[in-house]
Amino acid sequence: MAAIANLRIDQGTTFSSNVTLAGNEGAMFDLTGHTAAAKMAKGYESTKTRTTITTAIANPTTGIITLSLTAAQTSALDAPARYVYDVEVTRTSDGMITRVIEGIITIRPNVTI
Repeated sequence: MAAIANLRIDQGTTFSSNVTLAGNEGAMFDLTGHTAAAKMAKGYESTKTRTTITTAIANPTTGIITLSLTAAQTSALDAPARYVYDVEVTRTSDGMITRVIEGIITIRPNVTI
């Protein structure tokens, strides 16, 4: 089962957040041999408003995945609004996909444009 992590993003700004994956006993999840992918959408059933969240695994042994969106991407999001998102990791050796994080993203509107 995926961990729940809700996020807040300010519309029109560059967004970056590190998420750390840990196993059942609290040990860091080794992401060696894995890739990560993340998307957000207005709702689980939505197919038109899916936005790809950039993912990066800088050091696989730390279990940290960096999620990011450009200022242009966050500017294009409706605000105020709530989106759902998830992060999945794929084991490259056999293609096994695991959803590791999911939650709600709250977009806060900007005034300065």
